[in-house]
Amino acid sequence: MLEVAVIVLAVFSVLLAAACGWLILSQRHLAALQAERDAVRDQRLKELSKRLDTYLTGSVRMGEELYELRRVVAPLPDKLTQIEQRDPSSLSFTQAARLAGMGASVDDLTQSCGLSKAEAELVSKLHHAQHPTS
Repeated sequence: MLEVAVIVLAVFSVLLAAACGWLILSQRHLAALQAERDAVRDQRLKELSKRLDTYLTGSVRMGEELYELRRVVAPLPDKLTQIEQRDPSSLSFTQAARLAGMGASVDDLTQSCGLSKAEAELVSKLHHAQHPTS
């Protein structure tokens, strides 16, 4: 009877050792899969970080350009007022502003209102600065 118990314990020990070996292999396999997933995630994070840096750089540049544009456009209303005051008897600038509001081109303004090309461009730019969606 003792021999049977020893044999059963030996078989149980072998099965237990085999199960432990299988668990160790399974754990190594899972660790390898996790390492692969971590590497893919890290690579994706690097790519997203680069894209974010690109977007941020573009946004900063756009902000700088908008600031510069605002600086250039800001004096236009005063310049238009000065031009209108040069010849108070002429309504051509008022007409030009109305025509610009209706979508008239620079050439239309020069022909219809008798403005110089530079004056017509100024009126057109002023209108577009005040009404950017037009």
